[in-house]
Amino acid sequence: MNTMVRFARSFSPLMSVLVLAACSHQNNARNVTGTNTADNSSTGTNTTQFAAVKGCKNVGILLPESDSSVRYEAYDHPLLEKEIKQAIPGVTIQYANANNNAVTQQNQAEAALAKGACILVVGPQDGDKASVIVQRAKASQVPVIAYDRLIQDPDTAFYVSFNNARVGELQGQYIVDQFRKGAFGLKPGANLVMINGAQTDNNALQFREGVLKALQPLIDSKEINLVFDQYTPNWDSARAQLSMEGILMQQKNNVQIAYVANDGMANAVIAALRARNLDGRVLVTGQDATVTGIQNILTGDQAMTVYKPIAKQAQVTAQIVAALSNGIDSRALVNGQTALESRGQLASVLLDPSAVDKSNVQQTVIADGYLTREQICNGLNGDMTGICRNIASARQ
Repeated sequence: MNTMVRFARSFSPLMSVLVLAACSHQNNARNVTGTNTADNSSTGTNTTQFAAVKGCKNVGILLPESDSSVRYEAYDHPLLEKEIKQAIPGVTIQYANANNNAVTQQNQAEAALAKGACILVVGPQDGDKASVIVQRAKASQVPVIAYDRLIQDPDTAFYVSFNNARVGELQGQYIVDQFRKGAFGLKPGANLVMINGAQTDNNALQFREGVLKALQPLIDSKEINLVFDQYTPNWDSARAQLSMEGILMQQKNNVQIAYVANDGMANAVIAALRARNLDGRVLVTGQDATVTGIQNILTGDQAMTVYKPIAKQAQVTAQIVAALSNGIDSRALVNGQTALESRGQLASVLLDPSAVDKSNVQQTVIADGYLTREQICNGLNGDMTGICRNIASARQ
């Protein structure tokens, strides 16, 4: 399991210490002075430095897909552009979405570099295959920031994401807590289905590890029976639904818990449950706090989701991009590092997620302005929480 260093829950102190690495402009960079491997000093400080060429104003943003979750196009894309433009006046943004194809993303990176991109922000479609992008960028002395998903390459400049092991722990602990309370009619002998994300996404591996950290004692004691545990290629919701339909048939509808890695797949799993009149009777998890996910929570079809403040993620990424453009040394940054599968570690900024269920929707996603009550309640029937009941008065 990758070793993650947890960050303090307060975001402001983190921002105050962001003193980061220098950027190499493609056309006039000279020498890269180091690679992104761990320092041997007692401080554990990362010694990555790029050629100190200031003034980079051509940034490539490459995001992985829009199939599994609406977040990348609805949130990450506009937020990243907004924050980077505010941080670097006059910047040119080159944007592309890989549409769940690693080769497409590699081609998009080549195109961005050919058009003068001197910093790349890459949400990899495939964490291993994206190493090609890092190495191609390195040849042009261009730093790559791994955004949201880890790139398995020690030459990656920075990794900005959430504490993904913690995401899984929140999902798993929620199941444990509901089991202990007997919610959803849960009792010893309950059958658990695990529908994980894509195995090519390091985040999905960490989510699963976090979930099992919480659930393994119940599985080992046979209080919960793990009857299905598979990854879902490309986070494909249709595949998730087929998986759920297959396991329901195999188990003759005897499923009480469905760990589902994100809200998009959870919605598909709920469709499979609804076809057998099991919706609302099976504990279903999710992630990303999408409109659909929150609506499913309000109707009782989904038990919980995980809220990740993407606005903060985009903001800190823009801070890094700006610091790179300004040629600032990175050695004062190291608030944490993420170990790679092969060797080396990446200087990392990992933000804290939050569990959301019907009890705290208003205090989390609505209070933060991530979603509005109008967005959540628009066209929604069957709200069991009362959040949408007084929507007219809330508008006043």
